[in-house]
Amino acid sequence: MVFRFPWFVDEWQKHDESMYQLVAKNIELAMGPGALDEKTKLLIGLALDAFKGSGPGVKALTEQARQQGASQEEIQETLRIAYLMSSMECLKASLEAYTHQKS
Repeated sequence: MVFRFPWFVDEWQKHDESMYQLVAKNIELAMGPGALDEKTKLLIGLALDAFKGSGPGVKALTEQARQQGASQEEIQETLRIAYLMSSMECLKASLEAYTHQKS
């Protein structure tokens, strides 16, 4: 598994081994070998971290994706998709400004 645990996950090991093991197992299930290759999983994680506004996560996952061979173009497309998806709710909600508009 290429995915590196975020620093805060490792911190849990110092404070609560049971919680750490639970989180580590979930990370390994999601990011370990499976139907999707490692680069794809990292790009999906990158999109989700961008979507939720985690700058440190975006930086870390971009570095890991590059190490797995992700090109600049793949990273750009991933971030464009994240932006597009994150803007859809705003776009939809904004239509409420026009629902009671007089013709």
